[in-house]
Amino acid sequence: MDYEKLGLKAGIEIHQQLDTAEKLFCRCPTALQDVSERTGEFYRYLRATESELGEIDRAAREEMKLVRKFCYYTYDTVCLVEHDEEPPAPMNPEALEVCLTIAKMLDMTPVEQVHTMRKLVIDGSNTSGFQRTALVALSGALPDGCRVETICLEEEAAQRVEDETFSLDRLGIPLIEITTAPCMHTPEAVQKVAGHIGMVLRSTGRVKRGLGTIRQDINVSIADGARVEIKGVQELDLIAEVVRREVERQVNLLAIRDTLRERGARVDHTVIDATSLFAGTASAILKKAKSILAVRLCGFAGLVGREIQPGRRLGSEMSDYAKKCGVGGIFHTDELPAYGVTAEEVARLREFVGAGEEDCVAIVAAGRERAGCAAEQVMIRAEMALSGVPEETRKMLEEGSTAYMRPLPGAARMYPETDVFVTAIDEPLWEGIAVPELLTDRAERFARDLGLDEALARQVAFSERLPLFEKAVAAGVRPTLAARTLLATCRELARDGVDVGRVSEDELLALFSAVEAGRAAKEAIPDLLTELARTAGGAGAPGERVDAAIEKMGPAVSQADVEAIVRRIVAEREAFAREKGMGALGPLMGVVMQELRGSVDGKVVSETLRRELKRLLS
Repeated sequence: MDYEKLGLKAGIEIHQQLDTAEKLFCRCPTALQDVSERTGEFYRYLRATESELGEIDRAAREEMKLVRKFCYYTYDTVCLVEHDEEPPAPMNPEALEVCLTIAKMLDMTPVEQVHTMRKLVIDGSNTSGFQRTALVALSGALPDGCRVETICLEEEAAQRVEDETFSLDRLGIPLIEITTAPCMHTPEAVQKVAGHIGMVLRSTGRVKRGLGTIRQDINVSIADGARVEIKGVQELDLIAEVVRREVERQVNLLAIRDTLRERGARVDHTVIDATSLFAGTASAILKKAKSILAVRLCGFAGLVGREIQPGRRLGSEMSDYAKKCGVGGIFHTDELPAYGVTAEEVARLREFVGAGEEDCVAIVAAGRERAGCAAEQVMIRAEMALSGVPEETRKMLEEGSTAYMRPLPGAARMYPETDVFVTAIDEPLWEGIAVPELLTDRAERFARDLGLDEALARQVAFSERLPLFEKAVAAGVRPTLAARTLLATCRELARDGVDVGRVSEDELLALFSAVEAGRAAKEAIPDLLTELARTAGGAGAPGERVDAAIEKMGPAVSQADVEAIVRRIVAEREAFAREKGMGALGPLMGVVMQELRGSVDGKVVSETLRRELKRLLS
């Protein structure tokens, strides 16, 4: 696609959990718990509150179509603040410091006073029905002339366990929200900017790592389209594809709009009760429904079933809207007969509602109240199709397509938090913030000063093992040895089923020390790590456990023993050695190392074998 011609504009909101000791508005720890460790549960019904002007936010109003009972799992690591039974504590100063550090790294201007606001959220992810958020800094720099608009500090939402059940261990973890301007004009640019911001965040060393700790919301629009917010993109590599698919969706919706207008299409707002038509139906879904309601979409034939992005059709969009009323979805005549509905039943339905050849009929099967609500939602979404692309908040689906969540929120969503004091950001506080080294700069330094090749230097700089690598190098461990062990060896062992995560950092440092002291060969590291993982949790200090693992591998092999083994192996393969000459070094090296089982440094073995071959061939 020609994205410039389409007028693509995109911006990003990045949400990153901060790695602080305590939560944002209470002193509870930020470590997550297993649901099996929960100590109890309680329930809440959430309703939207009116803004100061007496308005209810449109996104919240959408969530109120159903009365939902939310369940919350509680733990001994959460308190009454997460339960919404106690006022919040003052804002966590450590979290504010990390937020200001990131703002300074992005060349932003801090606000003079941090005012906490309440952001209305009644989807169950907050027990209070709102999320606390605070503006911290404005206007920052990004690559290629792009800009950061704002940085906010807010509390993380509760973790959804399933359906309407949430876990409170995550609620309240400090979360930084970085919002860019709509300054990106290709899918690749969006992914590049997201990658850069992620690199800046990780450069602090004070953000949480792992799946779910960072989420990208992407705002996308094209000329004649509309701004759409796509929530919860967790994988950086999917961002460009998400943008491409949203552009494709908007282009196709505009094409459908044009066709509808050419046909003079309209929505018949008469909801027709078609329950009696399906009295003897074989369709399992329709058979158990108390009410089957039909809506006639004049001029929509063939367009409701048209694909607008991979795996999604205009009918999918209507179904998403209907689901807000608690139904499982809708049927429409672009896809029928199917699902147990016969061609004869479709013909009777079309005749019953007075549908012509260019008309589509949508039907909803549910209880009377829910079916009526869903039919109304279908008509609302069909009317939107006549206008083109609606402004929406959408969720990402697998592989990058999206589904409707709710309307975009409006200004009525925000109102002041009266239980949290204002925090001043004075000049001494701002000037005292130290700016850490960027990971990209650190990778260049590792390559320049430590002799790592550029690819390995970048891998270790961006790795979660970076702090341990730096500790090892500071202790005198060869940088290449530390990097390759922490990145390659540990990864390979994990693929083979070894739980390397059970080996502590102190044990890894003790293992490196043993190798550098000559008490173990670097070739023995995989076997030693396997043994340490197998016996994790046993008695003894880290150094003692490493020594025990080395001893278990067998007694130390002296230089004389190595020479004897090399002479024997060369003698046993003398004909091969004479035929290949020094070219036999590689194959014979493998044989010797297999017998020694990594108990001797490969460099020592190589030198000994080279001398023996030269002696034989001389």
